[in-house]
Amino acid sequence: MFKSIVRFFDKLEDRARGWFSRRPIWYAIVGGVGIVLFWRGVWHTADYIMEWAFARGFNDSALSLHNAPWWDGPLSLILGAGILLLVGIFVSSFIGNEIILSGLRGEKKLAEKTEMEIKTEAGAIAEIREEVKKISGKLENIEKNSKTKHE
Repeated sequence: MFKSIVRFFDKLEDRARGWFSRRPIWYAIVGGVGIVLFWRGVWHTADYIMEWAFARGFNDSALSLHNAPWWDGPLSLILGAGILLLVGIFVSSFIGNEIILSGLRGEKKLAEKTEMEIKTEAGAIAEIREEVKKISGKLENIEKNSKTKHE
């Protein structure tokens, strides 16, 4: 039962992402609305909890939620999370793809790397750039030689 529900929502997300990937402006609009609703829900829920727990006796309008129903914040939070999950950007909108990929590759955070590790990586990148330049030059020579042979 649980697997079939997960499979349904996984397929729904795949279809939604496929549809939105061909319409990037709508993807951005729906994703933006989802993010705003999510954070609005977090904010209102936190405000409601603060008022309920700590400010019961105060009549300060800055602490009041203006008689908003208790479910206003949680509903926005759930609706925003649902939209973000549906369009497939829930995780990437909050922590970013690069962090996920570096975790999958088992890389350390930049703050955890030693100076030597960073210098080694920078040196490796410089070596790769030089190698790419050499290969590019060789390809240009091959293209020139093949053009002169055909002419």
